[in-house]
Amino acid sequence: MSHSHSYTHNHDDLKGRNLIITIFLNIVITVAQVIGGLLSGSLSLLSDALHNFSDVISLVISYIANKLSKKEASLQKTFGYKRAEILAAFINAATLIIVAILLIIEAIERFQNPQEIESNLVIWLSLVAILGNGFSVLLIKKDSKSNMNMKSAYLHLLTDMMASVAVFIGGLLMKYYQLFWVDSVLTFAIAVYLIIMGYDLLRDSFKVLMLFTPDTIKIQDIVNDIQKIEAIKNVHHVHIWQLNEEEIHLEAHIDFEKDITLSQFDIILQEVEELVFHNFGINHVNIQPEFGKCDAKDVIIQD
Repeated sequence: MSHSHSYTHNHDDLKGRNLIITIFLNIVITVAQVIGGLLSGSLSLLSDALHNFSDVISLVISYIANKLSKKEASLQKTFGYKRAEILAAFINAATLIIVAILLIIEAIERFQNPQEIESNLVIWLSLVAILGNGFSVLLIKKDSKSNMNMKSAYLHLLTDMMASVAVFIGGLLMKYYQLFWVDSVLTFAIAVYLIIMGYDLLRDSFKVLMLFTPDTIKIQDIVNDIQKIEAIKNVHHVHIWQLNEEEIHLEAHIDFEKDITLSQFDIILQEVEELVFHNFGINHVNIQPEFGKCDAKDVIIQD
C-alpha cells in the first residue's frame, strides 16, 4: 500500500502560467531600472535592477524545474525528476545570498563616496517596480506555502518588492532633504535582509538534498511505535529522508518474534504503513523482514 498526494493538472498549468507572467514582468522592470539607474546615478536603483535580474534567472530556473518535476520515471531515472524543484530552490537561495554580498560591497564603496542622484527618476521607477513585484508576489503566494521551489521564487520577488519600497523611501529623502548617503544605507539594509531570508531556504533545501531526516520527524518515536505492534521484536537499520515536497520515505529492517508467512507479513506491513502515514506523514515505506538473522540491531547503522 502506498500513500501519495498530487496536484491536479489544472493547478500545475496555472502555476506554470503564473511563473511565465512573473518572468515577463521582471524582465520589463529590470530593463527600466537599469536605464533609470544609469541616468540617475542611483546605486540603490541599480542594485534593485540587479536583484530583479536575479529574480528573472531564479524564476526561469523555477519554471524549468516545475516542468521537469512532471516528467515520468524511466529505467534510467527511477525517481524521474522529482528532486528538480528542490535543486532549483537550493540554487535560487544560493544566488540570493551571492547577490546580497555583492550589494554590500557596492554599498560600502558608494557610502565612502556619495554622489548626487536624480531622485525624481528613482521615485517613479521604484513605484513601477513595487507594483510589478507586488502583483507577482500575489500570483505565486499560494503555491509558496507548499512548495520549496515556489517559495524560493516567492522570496526573490518579496524581497525585491521590499527593496523597491526602500528605494522609493530613499528617493523621497534624497529629493526633499538631499540625504544622498541614504542610497547606500538602504542598499546595505536590503542586502542584509536578503542574506537572512536566503539562508533559511538554503539550509532547508540542503537538508533535503543531503537526505537528512526532516526536522519534524523523530526516528526513535517511530521505532517505539512500530515495536508496539504484536509479532515485531526489533526495528533497526532505519533510513528516513524527504524526496521532495510531497514524499517522505522510510526504509528499515524489522526483526520478527516468529518465522511468519508472507501473507502474515503483508498484514503487518499494512499496519506499519498506516501507522507511519497517519502519525508521521510518511507515505513511502520499504521494509526488509528478518527472523533470527545475526546482524547489528542498532537503529542507525552506517552502510
